[in-house]
Amino acid sequence: MTHFWRFSTVLLAIVAITLGACSGDRAAESDGAGGKLRVALLTPGPISDRSWNGGAYEGLIRIRDSLGAEVSHIQTRTPAEFEENFRQYGVQGFNIVFGHGFEFQDAAARVAPNYPRTIYVTTSGTRTGRNVAGVNFAFEEPSYIAGMIAGRMTKTNKLGMIGGTELPPVKRSFSAFEQGAKQVNPQVQVIISYIGNWDDVSAGKEQAIAQISRGVDIIFQNADAAGLGIFQAVKEASGVRIIGSNANQNDIAPLHTLGSVVIDLPRALMLITREAQKPGFTGKVFLLGLHDGVVKFITNPQLANIIPDVLRAEVRATEQAMRNGSFRSPLLADSLSAPEQE
Repeated sequence: MTHFWRFSTVLLAIVAITLGACSGDRAAESDGAGGKLRVALLTPGPISDRSWNGGAYEGLIRIRDSLGAEVSHIQTRTPAEFEENFRQYGVQGFNIVFGHGFEFQDAAARVAPNYPRTIYVTTSGTRTGRNVAGVNFAFEEPSYIAGMIAGRMTKTNKLGMIGGTELPPVKRSFSAFEQGAKQVNPQVQVIISYIGNWDDVSAGKEQAIAQISRGVDIIFQNADAAGLGIFQAVKEASGVRIIGSNANQNDIAPLHTLGSVVIDLPRALMLITREAQKPGFTGKVFLLGLHDGVVKFITNPQLANIIPDVLRAEVRATEQAMRNGSFRSPLLADSLSAPEQE
C-alpha cells in the first residue's frame, strides 16, 4: 500500500507538471507570446469582389509576407458575427484585428475593453479608445477629381452614382463627386441610387440599366461585388462610361472605364500595422489621403487619350493643391473633426 501511495504521488506530480506546461503553452499562445505578430481581418463581403474586400485581403497578405505575421481572415455578415469574431480573436491573443468597414466600429468598441492586449482597428471608423483605432480614407479627394472628369466628359449632362448601402463614407464620396462635377459643369444633374446590399450583382445591373434609361452616360459606382453588375450593364450599353472605386477596376471594362477612385488598402493596412506595433500605442483616428499615397484617381490608360489636355492640367493642379494642403474637399474637415472617444 505504501509503494502504491508513493507511485500515485509521483504520477500525480507528473500529471500536474504536464498540465501546467500545457496551460502555460495555451497562455503563451493566447497572449501572442514568442514574438510572432498575429493579425486578423474581418470583411463584410467576399474577397473576390475586386474592390473593397479584395483590397483589404491583399493588405493582409502583404502584412504576412512583409512582416512575417500569422494572419487570419473571416467574412462576416451581421453585427452579431462582427462581435463574436472580434471576441474570438481577442481570446486567441491576436495583436491586431481589422474590422473592414464603418459598420464594425460599434462591435469593436464593445469588445475591446475586455481584451486590452489586442488592438482593434475599423476602417472608415471614427470610434476610438485605448485599444480602438479608426482609419479614415480621404476618399472625397479622388472622388472630387473623378467628378471633375465626369462633369467635363458627359454628353447628356446626367451623371449617375450607385452605392451598396447608404453608409456615411459612401454618401460623402458621392457628395464630393457631385461637387467636382458641378465645379466644372454647373449644368450637370446627378441621379443617386442604392442597391440595399453589397453582394447582389443582378440588382446592381438593374440599378445601372434604370439610370441609363434616364439619360445617364457616366456612372460612379461604389458597390463592391454588386458593382460587377453595374460594369456589366455599362458594357452592354452604347456610349456609357463608368468610374470604378476602392480598387483599380480599370481592367474590368477597359473600353468603358474612365478611371478608378482607388484606396491602396495594402499600403494603408501596412501603415496602420506598423503604427500599432510601436510602444505606447493609443487608439486614434488615422486620416490617410493623397498626401500619403493611399488614395488616388487612376486614369484608365486605354481611354486616357479622350480626356482633353486642358482637363488633364486642371486635374493635376487640383491634385497638387490637395497634396500640399491648399485645397481640401469641403466635406472632409467636418466629417473628421470630432471623433468619438470611448
